[in-house]
Amino acid sequence: MKSDIEIAQEAKMVHIREVAEKLAIQEEDLELYGRYKAKLSDELMKRIEDRPDGKLILVTAINPTPAGEGKTTTSVGLGEAFGKLGKKAVIALREPSLGPCFGVKGGAAGGGYAQVVPMEDLNLHFTGDFHAITSANNLLAALLDNHIQQGNELRIDPRQVIWKRCMDMNDRVLRNIVVGLGNKMDGMVREDHFVITVASEIMAILCLSDDMHDLKRRLGKIIVAYNFEGSPVTADDLGATGAMAALLKDALKPNLIQTLEHTPAIVHGGPFANIAHGCNSVRATKTALKLADYVITEAGFGADLGAEKFFDIKCRKAGLFPDAVVLVATVRALKYNGGVPKSDLGTENLKALKKGIVNLEKHIENLQKYGVPVVVTLNSFVTDTSAEIGYIERFCEERNCEFALSKVWEQGGEGGIALAEKILWTLEHRESHFRPLYEDSIPLEEKIETIAKEIYGADGVTYSAAAQKELKRIAGLGMSTFPVCIAKTQYSLSDDQTKLGRPSGFVVNVREVYVSAGAEFVVAVTGAITTMPGLSKSPAAYSIDVGDDGVITGLF
Repeated sequence: MKSDIEIAQEAKMVHIREVAEKLAIQEEDLELYGRYKAKLSDELMKRIEDRPDGKLILVTAINPTPAGEGKTTTSVGLGEAFGKLGKKAVIALREPSLGPCFGVKGGAAGGGYAQVVPMEDLNLHFTGDFHAITSANNLLAALLDNHIQQGNELRIDPRQVIWKRCMDMNDRVLRNIVVGLGNKMDGMVREDHFVITVASEIMAILCLSDDMHDLKRRLGKIIVAYNFEGSPVTADDLGATGAMAALLKDALKPNLIQTLEHTPAIVHGGPFANIAHGCNSVRATKTALKLADYVITEAGFGADLGAEKFFDIKCRKAGLFPDAVVLVATVRALKYNGGVPKSDLGTENLKALKKGIVNLEKHIENLQKYGVPVVVTLNSFVTDTSAEIGYIERFCEERNCEFALSKVWEQGGEGGIALAEKILWTLEHRESHFRPLYEDSIPLEEKIETIAKEIYGADGVTYSAAAQKELKRIAGLGMSTFPVCIAKTQYSLSDDQTKLGRPSGFVVNVREVYVSAGAEFVVAVTGAITTMPGLSKSPAAYSIDVGDDGVITGLF
């Protein structure tokens, strides 16, 4: 079969105006970025805000493995399948980051015949949203250091500067740096840090803001440092809010593109789920719900990260009410969880499947705690056997889950019809009783421990001395009602990526805590997770090239 980029480059895209017409969007409501990309105008979003909402369907997955799960592929193919059934559907996705694109994971446009296009544009610069976020982040950093240099009227303690610079690339040497070296005019010498753009608080703020007013409110609340008296210093205190908002004016507007079958796709925002809150923007999701009868969205990595944060942060803060959740797995990934090496995953192995399916079981249990109907889908591979598929189907039905095969990678929307029909049946016959996992009022430590015990299966949580101290400070600032965003490895339910399946008898170790006051959540960093990833020995960048004819190769 052809590679993903070959399929995408051979696609016959239609003008974005034709895609918009499927949603009754007029040309004056499109801000065109060439023929195949557009931003949706603020006027459109205001005009449709009183319409009833469509049905909201979340796509999530088991813990990712080297065998692959295909969450985005399933999301895209499902949207295409709804189209084939004559349903008015929109896909709402995150934008890809350059870090994994040039690193290990590759892009995030789906795969096979279930992709959003233009694939190269989406995976590279797209409409410039990430560049705007990076610029706003680093403007704030520059203004902060300039304030200290120019007399430090706010009495900022250089030892308590917490705002970090960012860039949208995996660059491990920037994790911990020293700035201000040189002469007196080059600034105060101090330790500084970088995070990847998708971990920036400004990314989270953009994705949680309702409009420009809300964006500016949140930007102004960002805590950049503490003064010599120990009081917080904010972006508003530095006079940075207006200029940051100006940089983000266009980035705040959702982007419209299409699938290979011309299904509308709104792609906007892109926080990672292992180090951030893992969901596309509230604006994109709410706009999609007003434009279509069915909205298929996704949350990053496995359900222990992305789905938990979708429910406990995004839905809580935005007042969203999900109607169903699709849990993606593969026979290969479940066998990998059962101890089978990647080289042997194509061979039938019911013993390993039964051992590894406990990972799927835990995710089913977790999702059911939120009161939302669950549909399990297997992303089909040609090596899957009827015995393996039958075993998984019975396993799901015994746990009160609907089940359907998905063949969208190979067949596009046609291969997702069985899944789409199962979801339609579920929406008609299974009522959603969505509820978050914990209440706002409980202490931050209890929120962290609730997630660790209920979702990860941990026995408890330990905290470093620094984390305990910061939790007390955050509570003293009156921010203990915020939800928590746990930064954790995506490869395991635990905070140790080597523990596959359904680990037990472990504790989660929180080594760092900080508040994202503008995003209005508290981040707890666990294990060895880092907010600035590094490149592997053989990064994907080595295979990416562009020919004399301008055609890009090697993206996946």
